[in-house]
Amino acid sequence: MDTAAAALPVFVPLLLLSPWSPLGSAQGQFSAGGCTFDDGPAACDYHQDLYDDFEWVHVSAQEPHYLPPEMPQGSYMIVDSSDHDPGEKARLQLPTMKENDTHCIDFSYLLYSPKGLNPGTLNILVRVNKGPLANPIWNVTGFTGRDWLRAELAVSTFWPNEYQVIFEAEVSGGRSGYIAIDDIQVLSYPCDKSPHFLRLGDVEVNAGQNATFQCIATGRDAVHNKLWLQRRNGEDIPVAQTKNINHRRFAASFRLQEVTKTDQDLYRCVTQSERGSGVSNFAQLIVREPPRPIAPPQLLGVGPTYLLIQLNANSIIGDGPIILKEVEYRMTSGSWTETHAVNAPTYKLWHLDPDTEYEIRVLLTRPGEGGTGLPGPPLITRTKCAEPMRTPKTLKIAEIQARRIAVDWESLGYNITRCHTFNVTICYHYFRGHNESKADCLDMDPKAPQHVVNHLPPYTNVSLKMILTNPEGRKESEETIIQTDEDVPGPVPVNSLQGTSFENKIFLNWKEPLDPNGIITQYEVSYSSIRSFDPAVPVAGPPQTVSNLWNSTHHVFMHLHPGTTYQFFIRASTVKGFGPATAINVTTNISAPTLPDYEGVDASLNETATTITVLLRPAQAKGAPISAYQIVVEELHPHRTKREAGAMECYQVPVTYQNAQSGGAPYYFAAELPPGNLPEPAPFTVGDNRTYQGFWNPPLAPRKGYNIYFQAMSSVEKETKTQCVRIATKAAATEEPEVIPDPAKQTDRVVKIAGISAGILVFILLLLVVILIVKKRRSYYSYSYYLKLAKKRKDAMGNTRQEMTHMVNAMDRSYADQSTLHAEDPLSITFMDQHNFSPRLPNDPLVPTAVLVPITGRKNVYHGDNNSCFAISYL
Repeated sequence: MDTAAAALPVFVPLLLLSPWSPLGSAQGQFSAGGCTFDDGPAACDYHQDLYDDFEWVHVSAQEPHYLPPEMPQGSYMIVDSSDHDPGEKARLQLPTMKENDTHCIDFSYLLYSPKGLNPGTLNILVRVNKGPLANPIWNVTGFTGRDWLRAELAVSTFWPNEYQVIFEAEVSGGRSGYIAIDDIQVLSYPCDKSPHFLRLGDVEVNAGQNATFQCIATGRDAVHNKLWLQRRNGEDIPVAQTKNINHRRFAASFRLQEVTKTDQDLYRCVTQSERGSGVSNFAQLIVREPPRPIAPPQLLGVGPTYLLIQLNANSIIGDGPIILKEVEYRMTSGSWTETHAVNAPTYKLWHLDPDTEYEIRVLLTRPGEGGTGLPGPPLITRTKCAEPMRTPKTLKIAEIQARRIAVDWESLGYNITRCHTFNVTICYHYFRGHNESKADCLDMDPKAPQHVVNHLPPYTNVSLKMILTNPEGRKESEETIIQTDEDVPGPVPVNSLQGTSFENKIFLNWKEPLDPNGIITQYEVSYSSIRSFDPAVPVAGPPQTVSNLWNSTHHVFMHLHPGTTYQFFIRASTVKGFGPATAINVTTNISAPTLPDYEGVDASLNETATTITVLLRPAQAKGAPISAYQIVVEELHPHRTKREAGAMECYQVPVTYQNAQSGGAPYYFAAELPPGNLPEPAPFTVGDNRTYQGFWNPPLAPRKGYNIYFQAMSSVEKETKTQCVRIATKAAATEEPEVIPDPAKQTDRVVKIAGISAGILVFILLLLVVILIVKKRRSYYSYSYYLKLAKKRKDAMGNTRQEMTHMVNAMDRSYADQSTLHAEDPLSITFMDQHNFSPRLPNDPLVPTAVLVPITGRKNVYHGDNNSCFAISYL
C-alpha cells in the first residue's frame, strides 16, 4: 500500500487525461454517503476494515501511479490482486446510513486483467444495525474489460434501522488483474434497474411448523431477476414461488420447513441482476416452543372408576400464552388415547376400569398452528378395585372320596372379579360325633379349574362354599352339602378292651372304633397263644379267627389252656374293608393240679401209735407246674363235723404245729415237699418228728384221731391254686402202749439232759451270788420294798412253774414218741435241739431268775426208777 502511494504522482497526468473518467457522465444530486474519491476515501468518511487481509488502494488523478497505461484515468479505489494470495479479502466500509425514504446507491466498477484472466470477485455486503456480515447481496467475478460499468443497490432498511454498505475485493486464483470502484452515489429516488422491497414483516411460528416469508417488490422486469432469502448467519434459502401482482410489483414466497429454535434468526429478501441488487430489511423469524408442563399431574383422589387429578400447569417449559389445557390419558397396557379439554385447575376422569393402571399427561396449547406442546411428565396410577360383580356359581362336584372332595367352578374373569388381585377361598365345616366339629378355609389357585379339599373325615356331611374376595369386597356362593365316602374304620380303642380270665375261657368285650368312618359291618378277632406257665402246653400254632356281627362287641373264647397268655387282634370293617387291628394280651387263670384218685384206695402203708405211713403219688399240673406238695394233719374232735373229701376246701393258710397248739387251730402242716422230691409215688411217715421246709412233723398223739390230707399247689406270679385229698385217717388208741426204749439211745439222751441241767444250775448259782452282793449294797432300801419285791417274784415264780410243768410234760411225751417211732435212729433231734431252746442270760433285766422246781409222781420212762424231774422257773 505504501509502494502504490509513492508511485501515484508519476501517473497523475495520465489520470487527468484519461477518457474513462466517470465524472463526465455522472450527473445528479448526491446524498450523504456517496464519494468520488477525489480526495481519498477518508474525505467521504469511508474506512478500511481493520480485520480484513489487506486494504483498498486510492488512485488519485493528481498523482502518478503504477497502473498500466490502459487502466482508467481519474481518482478511484483499486486492488491489485497480483500482490496477494488467493482468497485474501480487502473491505472498504461506507459510513452508516439511516434513510427515512426510498433511495438508491449507484456506483461504478471494473475487473481488469492485462491477460484477460480473472482478477477476483467484487462483493457488496450490507450490514444492518452493526450486526454480523451476511452473504453478499451482489457480486461480480471474472474479467469485465477496461470500461467502467454501473450498478445499483436498492437497499430497503426502514427507519430507525441503520445499515452499512461494504465493498469487498476477493483475490482469485489467477492473481493477475485489478478490481476497482468509483463514483459511489446515494440518490434520493428509487433505483431504475433494481427493484425495491416493501417492508418485510416478522414471522412467528410454533416449533415444528413451516415458516413462510413473503417478499413484495416493485420494479420493472424484476420478475426475471435472481431471488433468495438471506439469513443473517450467511445461509441462503431459495425462492419457493414467485407471483406477479401487476406489471410493476411481484411477490416471492420463501418457506422454511419444520422450524425449530435453532432456525430463529433474522432473514431478508435479496434480488440480483447484472445491473444491481435489491435487498429488504431484516425480518425476524420467531420460533415459539409450545408449552410443556414441568411436573406431572398430582393425584388428589382415587376410586374404582374415577381419578381426581390436579393439572400442575403453572410451571412450564416453552412459550405462552396458554390458550388451552387438555388431559390425555390411556391404559398403560392399551393402545388407545383419550383427550379431554380442561378449564379448571383440577379434573376428574370418569368411567374408568377398576384396578387398571392409567398414564395421565397434561397438554398445553399456545396460539398458532402446532401450538400444542408435547405431553408433560406422566402420572402413572391405578384405580381401586371394585366389589365383585356377583357371587360364584354353584360349585360342581367333580369327585368324592373318603377323605377328599374335588370341585369345579367357572373361570373367574376380570368382568366378575373387578380386580386383578383377588383371592378364591373354599370354606368348609362339618360336625361329627362326640361334639366334634371343624371349620376351615383354604386359599386356592384362582387360575386352576379344579380344586381339591383334603383331610376330610370319611362318611361325614361336609358343607362347602366358595368365597371371592378382593380389597373392596367379597361375594359368597351358596353352601353345598356333600357326604364323603366311607373308608376303612379306625382301630378299636385300646382302653375299651377288657378281658375277663377264667381257667379255660376268656370273656372279651370292646367298643366301637372312635372313627367308624362308615357303617360297621362286622368285627374280626384273631387269637393265638404266645406263652404258657406250663411247659407242657404247646404255644406254636396257627391263629384262630372269630367273626362277630356289627352289633356284637363281646365274645367268649372257650376251650383254652389254663395259665396261657393269648394275644387277640380285633379289627372292624366297613364296606371299604378292615381297619387296623388293636392287640391285647390276656392270660387264663391257672388250674389247681389234678391229684390221683384216692377214692376207695387206702393210702396207709403202716401205722404206729404216733405215726402213720402213707403212699404219696405225684399230681398232674394244669396251667402251671407244681410248686409244692403239702401234708396236712387235722385233729379229729368228737364235736366237729367230718369233712367230705370230695367237697372239702383245701387248707390255704399254712399253720405250723406250734401255731396250731397256741392258736387252737384244728390242723397243722406236717411237711412241705418240693415237687422234685416226688417224681414218682413214694411213702411218707406222718409224725416222724422231722422238719420239712420249716414245718415240724411231730409225733402223733396216740389217744387222738387224725385225718391226713395230701395237697398239691401251683403258684405263678400272684396266683396260687391248690388241690387236696384226704388220703388216710388214724383213729385214737384206747390205752397207752408200752414202749421199750433203746438203752443206748436213752443213755445218750440222759447224758444230754444232765449236761443241760448242770449248766442251768451253775448259771443259777452265779446269779444268786450276784443278787446277794447287790442286796448288801442296797441295805438302805426299806423293808416294805423287799416285801413287795418278794411278792412279785413269788407270783412270777408260780407262773413260771406252771409253764415249765407243761413244757416238761411235752418233753416227756416227745421223748417217749421218739423212742417209739425212731428206735432205729440214735441221732434223732430232741425237742430242745430241734427248736433251738436257749435260756436268757441272768443280766437281762427282763429275764427273771430261773430255779429248778422238782416234779414228783413222774415215772422214769427210760430206767423205770423214780427220778426227780425239774421244771424251770424264773424269779
